[in-house]
Amino acid sequence: MLPDRIISPSDFRRRARARLPRVLFDYVDGGSYEEVTLKRNREDLERLRLRQRIMHDMSSVVLDTEIFGISLDMPVILGPVGFAGMLWRRGEVAAARAAHDAGIAFALSTVGICPFDEVAQAVAPPWMQLYMIKDRSFMREMLRRIWSQGSPVLVLTLDLQTPAARYRDARSGMAASQGLRGRARQAWDGLSHPSWLWDVYLRGRPHSFGNLAGATGEISSFAQSWAWIGQNFDPSVTWNDLEFVREVWPGPIIAKGILDVEDARAAVDHGVDGIVVSNHGGRQLDGVRSSISALEPIVDAVGGDVPVFVDGGISSGLDVIKALASGARACFLGRAWAFALAAGGQAGVARALARMKEELRVAMVLTGCADVKKASRDLLDQADGRW
Repeated sequence: MLPDRIISPSDFRRRARARLPRVLFDYVDGGSYEEVTLKRNREDLERLRLRQRIMHDMSSVVLDTEIFGISLDMPVILGPVGFAGMLWRRGEVAAARAAHDAGIAFALSTVGICPFDEVAQAVAPPWMQLYMIKDRSFMREMLRRIWSQGSPVLVLTLDLQTPAARYRDARSGMAASQGLRGRARQAWDGLSHPSWLWDVYLRGRPHSFGNLAGATGEISSFAQSWAWIGQNFDPSVTWNDLEFVREVWPGPIIAKGILDVEDARAAVDHGVDGIVVSNHGGRQLDGVRSSISALEPIVDAVGGDVPVFVDGGISSGLDVIKALASGARACFLGRAWAFALAAGGQAGVARALARMKEELRVAMVLTGCADVKKASRDLLDQADGRW
């Protein structure tokens, strides 16, 4: 049972830290290199100030929106999180159920533990996130199968051509092979977290990349997983490769990992149907700008052509209203739902989403915004400039 006192993002994070082995907590919590961009994502969101407005009739507040003809009860999407099935037993299914009950979308990671088929049969066909790997024939068959089973949207992640160095993951053994002492330390870490050991490690198998079955071979450790990613993700990808994806995917394609106006324009010119402004949660190129600070220029450049989304540090309803005011159509969540999942499974994600929805409603009332679809920069205090 998840204690009633677990309500805020920091509560879920603390609960996840207590429940998970260090290797998994650091994987979710950490970023690349010295984690400058990871910190910047949060700092720049906190720097944004909302305008408090009074004496508006706010007896009716509309939180629902529509994306590609898909209705969402609030402008939030559970973004792709790799290894989520290691945070809770069959974690992708648990999170997808919570998203479905909350009336929002769930995007399944290519490197999730649960395969698309399992999530689709247990809940509903999720949105599918795609990394470009070198084996195009495997990708073609995977995309055709997923489309035939009803996935409505493809989220094409473009900023992981090669994995960046994540110091925390190397120290913990997630991204680097460990000697005998390191393996013993990991084993003790697992044994010292008995609820995780029983729920996930023993009862949550298989622990392979479900969507990549047949492509990865035998993988028995986190370090081997990262080694496979480094060897098989394709650094030669160009915009011309969108033609290959479009050949086998007739539905909407969202390009994720856009942080530069020129790249946003190129994505639109090459026919994408949406953009996620993202620095991969501070987990790839460290030292770049925050997602929220990159959002407005990209919206100004291409927002009239395609819907623009954002991720990176979004953890509350207040963050959501700030992102909407900055031009986003909806927000993708990452760590926010991963920590909630690790803290309490489906119930944890459900509670986090309910809290976020109520925070968003209150923020709308107190800023005088009656409809999320009409959120604009007027909701933000422009007095001192923001970036």
